[in-house]
Amino acid sequence: MFCHSNFVICHYFVICALLFVIKTMLPDPILQEALRIILYGTLVVLFISVNALFLVWMERRVSARIQLRRGPIHVGWQGLLQTAADAIKLLSKELVLPKDVDKFTYVLAPVLVFAPILSAFIVLPLGPHMIIRDLNVGFLFVFSLTNISFIGIFMAGWSSNNKYALLGSMRAVAQNISYEIPLLLSTMGVVIAAQSLKMSDLVSAQSKNWFIVTQPIAFLIFLCASLAEANRAPFDIPEAESELVAGFHTEYSGMRFALFFLGEYTAIFVSSAIAATLFRGGWHGPLPAGPLWLLLKIYAIVFVIMWIRWTFPRLRSDQLMNFAWKVLIPFAIVNVFVTALVITLQKFFA
Repeated sequence: MFCHSNFVICHYFVICALLFVIKTMLPDPILQEALRIILYGTLVVLFISVNALFLVWMERRVSARIQLRRGPIHVGWQGLLQTAADAIKLLSKELVLPKDVDKFTYVLAPVLVFAPILSAFIVLPLGPHMIIRDLNVGFLFVFSLTNISFIGIFMAGWSSNNKYALLGSMRAVAQNISYEIPLLLSTMGVVIAAQSLKMSDLVSAQSKNWFIVTQPIAFLIFLCASLAEANRAPFDIPEAESELVAGFHTEYSGMRFALFFLGEYTAIFVSSAIAATLFRGGWHGPLPAGPLWLLLKIYAIVFVIMWIRWTFPRLRSDQLMNFAWKVLIPFAIVNVFVTALVITLQKFFA
């Protein structure tokens, strides 16, 4: 984990150096912006690829420890190269096109699942002045684009000409729409307390006290809703292998399947990054602030998510929907009203 964090920090030093070169060597602002976009996009894709390999290895090791198994140990030191071998296997597999599929929608679906998740990295603040674009509505930007992915999931199930895939995609749509409500409501308390939609302002507002102290219920709701949004156990109903083979991506192979797989682990990282940014102080730490603290918080949340997956059994579909509408949403609404009331009283008596 520390090696992975150092890898990310070194990348940001490289970014700063390259941006300085671009600014000094290229006077045209349009050309500067174009090269900056290419640079950021390349580095983000590179990071996501390496991070997904690391998270797969991490999950195998965590699950092995929890379930008293050995995990990957043969390919590379402590199995570090096992996920690299898996990636090579997926890249070398044939892209099979099933009969009677809607070809355009079938091919587009994995891209539509994966691409919106990349948008979160545009406004994710890794440290002071270490953000690609600090938008005034960065909070809304993250949630508006990252939640387009379930449309790609439905397209994958619909176009595959497979009943298992169609059922899995319909479950995913119902689940994502239901859990999107408590997910957004849980973050409203943070926005009300910080009085801003800017991601850097949300972090700066936690310089003294993290929002997880004042918003513990909201954090738990956000964590549960994030698990459901990423189709992680115990909320992995859309791809329940005991019922639907593999769910919405049953008919996908090779690199197309890898995009779904990459999108799932990137979504885990992004949701953990948002949780660390909104509730756990972002880049703030006991020593000088920086990306190392944020990364440690992110991977701590990722570890909890993996712990939950390999500990609790899968919910039934009716239990999953009842938990969203009868438990999470009422608690999230109450939390918003209580937070607004407390903020109003503080201003009134100040």
